[in-house]
Amino acid sequence: MLCFSHLRWNFVYQRPQHLLSRASQVWRVWFIEEPVYGDRQWVETRAVSETITVVVPHLKHGMPHEDIIHQQREAVNDLLSQNSIQEFVAWYYTPMALRFSDHLTPRLTVYDCMDELSAFLGAPPSLLEQEKALLAKADLVFTGGLSLYEAKLNRHANVFAFPSSIDYNHFEPARHSLPVPNDMQSIPSGPRVGFCGVIDERMNIDLLAALVQQRPDWQFILLGPVVKINPAALPKAANIHYLGMKAYAELPAYFSQWDVAIMPFAINEATRYISPTKTPEYLAAGLPVVSTKINDVVSTYGGWAPVLIADSASAFEQEIEKALDQPNFSDNWVAVDEYLLANSWDKTWESMNRLMQSQLAEVFQ
Repeated sequence: MLCFSHLRWNFVYQRPQHLLSRASQVWRVWFIEEPVYGDRQWVETRAVSETITVVVPHLKHGMPHEDIIHQQREAVNDLLSQNSIQEFVAWYYTPMALRFSDHLTPRLTVYDCMDELSAFLGAPPSLLEQEKALLAKADLVFTGGLSLYEAKLNRHANVFAFPSSIDYNHFEPARHSLPVPNDMQSIPSGPRVGFCGVIDERMNIDLLAALVQQRPDWQFILLGPVVKINPAALPKAANIHYLGMKAYAELPAYFSQWDVAIMPFAINEATRYISPTKTPEYLAAGLPVVSTKINDVVSTYGGWAPVLIADSASAFEQEIEKALDQPNFSDNWVAVDEYLLANSWDKTWESMNRLMQSQLAEVFQ
């Protein structure tokens, strides 16, 4: 399996890593990242496991666009040649990769559309055109949420919705006593409100700033990298703590120290189709969640007591107060756990693989 990704393997551990780690039990996976630019030209290959290899083209600064595409194409050709790869599945996360891989003849082409990338800050102008070409080439289209499914449904004959799933056993230990991470030890123990994820243009910074100001008695803990926005624009106060990106293995220890988890997303084009992976992760950790009105969060979890929806700073504050009253939620966790266990990444991958095997069987008939 050749996977073409706009996200790096060592970035935030999310959908690509969950699915491809499971795919690697069936396929030999090559995870092809976007170029890194420096002083010399070479191709880095890095083994993640016995069956997953990350491939990173290193290109020279200032190369013309045509040369960048050519070198990426050559890197893919060399990968196939050096490893005697003749029959393979092509798995795309970014349509932009089609510019240097459209000559390939995979047995099966899968487009796992995890986000509406054209709506993100800094999206290439040609992305929609490239996506149109990828949809024409793909045998199967998977979407990262129900909103995306509805958006792509009439654009391809084989579109299937696979919303964010959960590795329940990884996060459930957060419900119990875990060692306090070093950078949490100096944070006061009053109500702790946490966020985990990429901090970018999708976050409602004004809402977050208002919450921090309104409730100096609450401690706000944010985990994750700051991307595409100026860190100076983020609210600064004694009760807000930016702890940076953490390894996936570390997250339960942090979650175990929180009282409420939040998703203060802005409501804009960049968030219109998102299906946050963190929603089921928070719930598996036993954390009540307060979120803005993200379509897939409302349609999947809205109305469940552990997931509260708010559309303003004052409403957010009120819902966090409700969430802090944990006994109010005690009757709902059984139903939540049943839902989470039925929507594991294992089951999602099994369903995807069945569709792929069925499609491959048709090809070989």
